[in-house]
Amino acid sequence: MNMSDDSIIDLRNLAVFQKNILILSGVTFSIKKGEFVYLVGKTGTGKSSLLKTLYAELPVMDGSAQVAGFDLSIIRQKEIPHLRRKLGIVFQDFQLLTDRTVNENLLFVMKATGWKDKNKMEVRSQEVLQKVGLGTKGFKMPHQLSGGEQQRVSIARAMVNDPEIILADEPTGNLDPETSEGIMKLLFEISKTGCAVLMATHNYSLFRKFPARTLKCEEGKIDTSEYIFY
Repeated sequence: MNMSDDSIIDLRNLAVFQKNILILSGVTFSIKKGEFVYLVGKTGTGKSSLLKTLYAELPVMDGSAQVAGFDLSIIRQKEIPHLRRKLGIVFQDFQLLTDRTVNENLLFVMKATGWKDKNKMEVRSQEVLQKVGLGTKGFKMPHQLSGGEQQRVSIARAMVNDPEIILADEPTGNLDPETSEGIMKLLFEISKTGCAVLMATHNYSLFRKFPARTLKCEEGKIDTSEYIFY
């Protein structure tokens, strides 16, 4: 199966398993470059399991999945780091290293994904912090930042390798409504630069302010009807 030129994710009859338990079946959809898509559903309906499948934490055992040019049904263990360099992953609980500064958090990820030139790393770190509105916060420790600022750091971290798609798992789940709105604006701005965003959430109030195509996890399936909330 070949992805169309502008698709960054293409799934066909994908089954999602967690410890050999079938979570989702018959998953078929594609996401284009620069597209913003919601993945919605109640807690426990498979949103996180699907995202974990897309970044190859869970294996593809049935069906086909193409992500950022990789065929996940045949991907080898040594290729997974190369896949993840093309993805940015944002978690609900930020997952920052609490014993390191903001800059050191970003440099850690860059080293882990193959960056070598220290000067280029410093320049890129400052670039992504500027993009998320934290250009002067690089020397702060995570505990010195608000929840919204910590999530902006995690988005900056997701952006360091100039990914083709950001997978965001409940990125506003721990934030107040006003802060959540700022994070949403940032993610939409990122999608407008050509980086697709797939955001898992069960916060339906966000859809009215930020309408976009919506995929719904329900009863072991994904409904791909286009829900646009106003």
